[in-house]
Amino acid sequence: MICRHCGADIPDDQMVCPRCGEEVQIVPDYNPLEDVLAREVKGSVEGATRQIQTDDIRRYRRDGGDQNVNATRVLSQDEMDRIRKDRRYGGQNADQGRRNTDELRRQRQAAGNVQHPRQRTGEMRRSRQNTDELRRSRQNTAELKRQRQQKRLEAAKRKRRNLLITLFAIFALIVAGSVIVYQNSYTGMIRKGYNAIQSGDYAAAERYFDRAVIKDRSRPEAYEGFAEIYIDQEDLDSAEEVFQDAIRTQPSNVRLYQAAIDFYMDTEQTAKISELLQNCEDETVLAAVSDYISSAPEFSPEEGTFEEVQEITLTSETGGDIYYTLDGSDPSSENGTKYTEPVLLQEEGEFEIRAVAVNSNGIPSVISSGTYVIQFPIVDAPAVAPSTGQYSQPQQITVTVPDGYTAYYTMDGTTPTASSARYTGPVTMPGNAQTIFMAILVNNNNGKATEATTRNYITTSE
Repeated sequence: MICRHCGADIPDDQMVCPRCGEEVQIVPDYNPLEDVLAREVKGSVEGATRQIQTDDIRRYRRDGGDQNVNATRVLSQDEMDRIRKDRRYGGQNADQGRRNTDELRRQRQAAGNVQHPRQRTGEMRRSRQNTDELRRSRQNTAELKRQRQQKRLEAAKRKRRNLLITLFAIFALIVAGSVIVYQNSYTGMIRKGYNAIQSGDYAAAERYFDRAVIKDRSRPEAYEGFAEIYIDQEDLDSAEEVFQDAIRTQPSNVRLYQAAIDFYMDTEQTAKISELLQNCEDETVLAAVSDYISSAPEFSPEEGTFEEVQEITLTSETGGDIYYTLDGSDPSSENGTKYTEPVLLQEEGEFEIRAVAVNSNGIPSVISSGTYVIQFPIVDAPAVAPSTGQYSQPQQITVTVPDGYTAYYTMDGTTPTASSARYTGPVTMPGNAQTIFMAILVNNNNGKATEATTRNYITTSE
């Protein structure tokens, strides 16, 4: 035989070319197994799924028929090798030497994992093709996965973008609504009013504050705005009336009282705080502004008319310092005498004591006053003995002096005064003479003198 690959002679007992190593291809006469093998290979290539049962082949061989087997199956490697040997060696009656040669070749290939170059190249090609196909499949899978991931990311981005747009639109609506509501709210009116004051548009400011009062008459900010309008125009009396009118209609509104107090503090009219609180009868309000309460001083004894020296005591329920005057002027820490001990009234006359208390926070009370009249009683003219008459012998002249008085006398008929002779005991009448004795009493406290008592004495001696 001649090798169809390299042209070398091949001995009849060999099935492999000794030069190129290619397997000798022997084409036997028609064998039904050829059709089976062809259909098997064709079915394997075309992806047929139903396998040919070995029993079908055996039945075909036994019957020797030429029926057409339409079904195919994928043969195992052992079955393929067995079919090839049958074809190559003509069945079981083939030469044993060729079988041994072929078996030896397979053993060598199995032992040394040696393959025919063409077969090895084909397998390598198929392996590369499979590898390329696997790589392409993996690349396609990765690309598909990447595309899907990209689509998911884009969808997520669109979803987030739409969500942000929606949220922004909602936020914008909320902001716009809030601005509108704020502009027309009480706080918005107050802000607009103060902006109008800053620009000097007092009429617009009054309109805004009026609208704020309509919305909530209990809040003090609108009244403070009205007062600010008058303060800017240096009209403190009108500013004060704003708070007084509001309090008159809301006598239990603590915040209005606090706003009025702040106004007095800012304008340095602290004395009016006590006037404001003096007319308050709400205990809740008084408790809330207790730091600003300063009780007016009380007098003891109370004002009146007295016939003796008086000591006037001044006290305040809220404590603090007390200042007073006796000339009718308004007392203060700058204009007044600080009270440290009772006020002594020891002279006759009318005295008006005016006093103010200043609490620990520097809030002055309202001024309290008391009028005191000191009028010492006047005793009758002093009693002088003996009575007027003619005496043969000089007599002892005596003057009755009550407590608190001093007696003064003269013996020449002139009216005595505090500079005349002071009576300290009985005085002897002069002898053989006519004497006019006159005496008075002088109050030791006020120096006021009584009427004079006159006696006419004549003495004759034998």
